[in-house]
Amino acid sequence: MKIAAALLAATLSAQAASLDAAAQAVNQLGIDLHRKLPAAGNVCISPYSIQSALAMTYAGADGATRAEMEHVLHYKKNGAKIHDSFAALRSDLDDAVKKSAKRASDSKKWGGPSEPIVLNVANRLFGQSGYDFSKSFTTLVKAKYGAPMALMDFKTNSAGATREINEWISTETKKRIQNLIPQGALDRETRLVLTNALYFKAPWSSEFSESLTKAEVFHISDDRMVKVPTMIDQSNFRYMKAADFSAVAIPYSGGDLQFIVLVPDELDGIRKVESKLTAEALAACAKAEPRDIILHLPKFKIEPPAMPLGDHLQALGMKTAFDKPAGSADFSGIAPRKPDDYLFISQVFHKTFIALDEKGTEAAAATAVIVARAVSEPMEKPKPLEVRADRPFLFAIQHIPSGACLFLGRVTDPR
Repeated sequence: MKIAAALLAATLSAQAASLDAAAQAVNQLGIDLHRKLPAAGNVCISPYSIQSALAMTYAGADGATRAEMEHVLHYKKNGAKIHDSFAALRSDLDDAVKKSAKRASDSKKWGGPSEPIVLNVANRLFGQSGYDFSKSFTTLVKAKYGAPMALMDFKTNSAGATREINEWISTETKKRIQNLIPQGALDRETRLVLTNALYFKAPWSSEFSESLTKAEVFHISDDRMVKVPTMIDQSNFRYMKAADFSAVAIPYSGGDLQFIVLVPDELDGIRKVESKLTAEALAACAKAEPRDIILHLPKFKIEPPAMPLGDHLQALGMKTAFDKPAGSADFSGIAPRKPDDYLFISQVFHKTFIALDEKGTEAAAATAVIVARAVSEPMEKPKPLEVRADRPFLFAIQHIPSGACLFLGRVTDPR
């Protein structure tokens, strides 16, 4: 029995270590990119979706391009193992969905809430028919990311290919993400589009009572207030107090996923929190201790337009992947590099959707990496603590076992 227990402990420890590499990369890149987004207004990204698409692209990178991607994507210490880590994280997310389904089934027998979590993660490659893609590359991304190759004709029908890829993304995200790739973004030199589509719909572990929702003041700025529908609940929520903010986590059905709200201490403290937020702080939210909290949380819906991430990734240091300077891109792991025919990333598009109400959360995201051909060029129970998200705040949807954030964003105006 002792040997079996030791083996089980070693297995669990190895799995945690495997999850950590992907989770830390997801959270750190999410924070890096969040800081590059507009400083005003509501924003939302899916670090997990972005990382999934770029991790597949990284699988075909070599030389300086690979080194730069390792640095920007935070793979440096785990480059050789990162694909295993993403595969393990995806498997763990699948397990969370199964756990939620079982809980919903059990609950239904007793007349309780019966809606399980829906989490659809889909990866796919859309490649030019007849192009010399590396068999080892396509095999790896299919095995580790579940991404099959669909053959396209970008050379003579790039507009049709754009429609087909956008339709696939729309289907995989329950029509929440439409027209991710704009017309004209793909052309006769496009050789590969690496895509991730993510759809999430989850009921709270315990719903907010609609009868308690009421209009409360939200401070858009120091001198501007509006009244917005605000949900109220008292429960044992995970709670963490940091230097400049309070974090409260609301569990989803099944217990493996949670919504985190990070409320600045000061009415105008959102910039300070954003500038100091770390991947470690996000991970700590997954391990925070429960505390009796009275939470005031506004309902909101965010649906930003598709955003190009190419400039942001280059600013973070991923330059040769975009063939800057000309001739420097090295994706010879995707297809053989020739003096007059080699691959580079022409653009990365990303789009999200999130809506939150008394019943739960619905969210979706999609990311497309477009690769083109270049031609020669406490002990006592304390009193309830009241937390009011009545000012601009940050939020995240987090996988608790790994600490990875599927979504990360800011709400400055819930209306």
